[in-house]
Amino acid sequence: MKRIKFVGLDVHAETIAVAVAEQDGEARSVGVIPNRDECVRKLVKKLGPAEELHFCYEAGPTGYVLYWQLTALGAKCEGVAPTLVPVRVGDRVKTDRRDALKLARS
Repeated sequence: MKRIKFVGLDVHAETIAVAVAEQDGEARSVGVIPNRDECVRKLVKKLGPAEELHFCYEAGPTGYVLYWQLTALGAKCEGVAPTLVPVRVGDRVKTDRRDALKLARS
């Protein structure tokens, strides 16, 4: 049985905040990596087989190149409209780490 990991990415021009949610619901922040090809390849290798990884990122101008990188490595990747990411009432603190965790849980 495949153990699918859901990976949320908050993508910027220079950095990518990464969070992983397991199938059992546990989500954790992995950290921040530079937005470079070799760093993305290392991330995929570190997290497990590409076939078991499902990536998502907030759609925007900096994420589209990342989509092509991840699909070329064999992973599934989806862009999510920022307005469709669920937000709790009163949750106004917006950080890259929290955004990545929300995406991974979604």
